[in-house]
Amino acid sequence: MTVLLLGAFVLLMAIGMPVALVMGAASLVALLWGGSNLPSIIVPQSLLRGIDSFPLMAVPLFILAADLMTAGRLTDALMKHANLLVGHLRGGLGYVNVLTSMLFAGISGSALADAAGPGKIVMDMMRGAGYPAYYAGALTATTATIGPIIPPSIIMVIYAVTDNSVTVAGLFLAGVVPGVMLGVALALVNYAISVRHGYQSASSRPPVRDVLRSFFPALPGLMMPIIILGGILGGIFTATEAAAVAVFYALIVSLFLTRRLKWRDVPGVFLRSGILTSAVLLIVSMATIFSRLLTVLQVPQNLARWLAGLTEDRIVIMILLAVFILLVGLVVDTLPAVIILVPVLAPVAAQFGIDPLQFAMMLVLNLAIGMVTPPIGPVLFVICTVGKLRLERLSRAVVPLLLAELVVLALVIAFPAISLTVPGWFGLTR
Repeated sequence: MTVLLLGAFVLLMAIGMPVALVMGAASLVALLWGGSNLPSIIVPQSLLRGIDSFPLMAVPLFILAADLMTAGRLTDALMKHANLLVGHLRGGLGYVNVLTSMLFAGISGSALADAAGPGKIVMDMMRGAGYPAYYAGALTATTATIGPIIPPSIIMVIYAVTDNSVTVAGLFLAGVVPGVMLGVALALVNYAISVRHGYQSASSRPPVRDVLRSFFPALPGLMMPIIILGGILGGIFTATEAAAVAVFYALIVSLFLTRRLKWRDVPGVFLRSGILTSAVLLIVSMATIFSRLLTVLQVPQNLARWLAGLTEDRIVIMILLAVFILLVGLVVDTLPAVIILVPVLAPVAAQFGIDPLQFAMMLVLNLAIGMVTPPIGPVLFVICTVGKLRLERLSRAVVPLLLAELVVLALVIAFPAISLTVPGWFGLTR
C-alpha cells in the first residue's frame, strides 16, 4: 500500500495535476486498490477533520489582516522609512529591499504576498535606478522568504496545528533570530555584489529629522507584530484570538488612521482573502488524508529505524533530514509539504533527542528556501510574472543569494541556541 500511495503521488505530480488534488487522489487510490482494511469513509472524514480546528482559524484571519493593511497602504510608509534608513548606503536600494521584507514580514507572514506586493515595488525601483533586472528580481525573491520566518507566520500556524509538541507562540519566537540572520546574510551578499559591480546609492544621507518623521507613519505597521506577540505571551489571548485582534486593528488603522481604505473597498478585500483562504484550506484538508495514511502505514517508524542503522549522531541526523526536506521542497509546495512531512519527521527527530522547536525551525526555514529553488519555486514564478523575467535566467541570478540562505540554515542546524534562546526566555522550550 505504501508503494501504491507514493507511486500514485509521484505519477500524478509528474503529469501536472495540482498538488492538493494529487494528495487526495493518491490517498483514494491507495485506499481502494492498496489491499488495506481501512474504509474509504476516512477520506471525507479526514477532509473535514483537517480543517475543523480552532487554531487553524488563525490562518484566514492573518491573511485578512495582511490584506487590510496592504489596502490601507501601510506598506508605503514602511518602504519610505526603510529607504530613509539605508537607501543612502552603497547598494542602498538592495538594503531597502531586505529591510522592507523584514518589516513587511511582521504584517503578512507570507513570502508570496511580499513578492507580489512591496517586493515588486522595490524591484521596480531598483531597475529604475540602474540595477540589472535579474539581480533585482533575484534579491526580491530571496528577501521574500523572510516573510514565513519572522512572526506572524502562516506556515508556523499550520505547523503548530499539525504537531502538538510545539505552540504557535513558541514557533513565532523561534523565528525571530533566524529571520534577522536571513536579513543580515542577504544584506552582506548585496554589499559584496554592489562593491563588485559598482552599484551606488540612490540618494544622499537624509537628515535625522526626516528619518524620525518617516518613523511615525510606519509605526502602525510596526505595531502589528508587537500587538500579536505581546498579547499571546502576556496571556491576554490565544494565537487565533490574536489573529482576530489583528484584523480589527488593521481595519481601524486602514479606515480611520491612514484613511487609504474606503468602506466601498472592504468587500473586495474580504473576497480576495476568502479566495486565498479557500485555496489554503483545500491544501490542508487534502494533505491531512495523505499524512494520516503515512502515519497508519508506519512510515515514521520505518524511517527512524533506517536512520538509526546509519548513525545516531544528532547533527548528522539533522543534516540528513534537512537534505531530505530540501529535496521534497524542490517538487512539493510549502503548505502541503508541512502537513505531509511533520507527522512523519517530527517523531523521528524527537526519537534522536532533537528539540521540537529547533526541528520545526529547521523545517520551516528549509521549506521557505525551497520557495526560491527551481523547479517549483513559487516565489520565482511570482517574480517572473510581475517582473516579466525568464525563469532560467532568474534561477541563475538567485544562486549566490540562495547560498547565503543555506549558510543560515546550516547555522540553525549546528547551533540549537539560535532557535531556542528567545522562546527559552518565555519558558516555551522543553
